Amino acid sequence: MPAKSSRARSMIETRDRILDVALALLGEKPDAGMGEIAAAAGVVRRTVYDHFPSRLDLVRTLTERAVAEMTAVLAEVNASDAEADAAWVEFIARLWPVAHRYRVLLALRRGEYGETIHGLLGPVDELLADLVQRGQDGGVFAQYLPAALLSQVAYGVVFAIADSDLSQGTLGARAATITSLLMLGVPETRAIALVTDQP
Repeated sequence: MPAKSSRARSMIETRDRILDVALALLGEKPDAGMGEIAAAAGVVRRTVYDHFPSRLDLVRTLTERAVAEMTAVLAEVNASDAEADAAWVEFIARLWPVAHRYRVLLALRRGEYGETIHGLLGPVDELLADLVQRGQDGGVFAQYLPAALLSQVAYGVVFAIADSDLSQGTLGARAATITSLLMLGVPETRAIALVTDQP
């Protein structure tokens, strides 16, 4: 029995290592193949295919991992009593490391896996729309677009900055938060104050 659990643990560790390496490699080179991922993970190609029968399976698993992290953060933020704009600031502050780590999904979402990734991100999109709707209902977010679309515009800015040269250090997070708040219709002075107040 211990040998079996040791083998199972080893398989889980190998799978997690492949996912971590794939995420880093795809972040640098979105079209990297399974062979390149295997080499970077220090395993043979067969091992990668044992865990992920296709590149789509690998991308799907990475997306599911990102969705789990993002929905956990969003659910907590949405449950708070804070004003919607302050809740958005907290969301971006907590999301930033996740957004930067999973920024490759933005590139992959525009490619052949777009439909799959878009479908898996549904729960995140719904929670974002809820937060923006709350802000529109409370008069702190603009109403020039429906909540579902406005949330995507503001959220897209965050990923665009995470994928840019600004992404290093606090400048990236600050720029992403202020810019996304401006897209949501928050006045610049309020946006800057909210970000400055962030611990």
